[in-house]
Amino acid sequence: MLSPKGMQRRKFLTLFAGTAAVAAIAGCSKDDSGDGGIYLGKDDIGILNYAYALEQLEAAFYTQVAMSFYSGVTANEQALLTDIRDHEIAHREFFKKALGTNAIPALEVNFSSINFSSRDSVLGTAKVFEDLGVSAYNGAGMLIKDPQYLLLAGKIVSVEARHAALVRDLINNGSFADNTVVDMNGLDKSNPPSVVLSAAAGFLKSKLNASGLPTS
Repeated sequence: MLSPKGMQRRKFLTLFAGTAAVAAIAGCSKDDSGDGGIYLGKDDIGILNYAYALEQLEAAFYTQVAMSFYSGVTANEQALLTDIRDHEIAHREFFKKALGTNAIPALEVNFSSINFSSRDSVLGTAKVFEDLGVSAYNGAGMLIKDPQYLLLAGKIVSVEARHAALVRDLINNGSFADNTVVDMNGLDKSNPPSVVLSAAAGFLKSKLNASGLPTS
């Protein structure tokens, strides 16, 4: 019998898997990676693969964190970070299923700069990933053409923002919405794919080719 937490995760996956987006994406060919790296695609397919790449990175990171928690981790921190891991895995699997044959392959990560036994290193990296993820979805929203995909992106970015706020407060209580991520108008900051992928590249062995992504 599933636990309440397990039931919630199943409900989450069922909700996303049941959307029209899962069945609607088809017919777009995927270019070979070639020397330019793994081609993300163009238009909405490209944006979805862009999001899929980021979710792969986050899921891999939190999976590694939960495999061997840092020294001095509290029971509360273990529970919270495990929940974040499960959310990121759910996001990753949603995009993989939705993209079908248009999905990019599994990416190779590079976490050599992270000390997984150190709380400061783990939470500092989590902060980078979560803030980057929120800014990535915010920056990609204007590039999405299909309103169904935009709705789904909005649902996912709200979860990512919850993660970002939580991680920030674990590091420094009360910093969940400081001026490094929220502007003077009270709005979350956004970044275009070029900025996000440049920041993420240091954590990836795989090279990504974003040449087909829309810019406006």
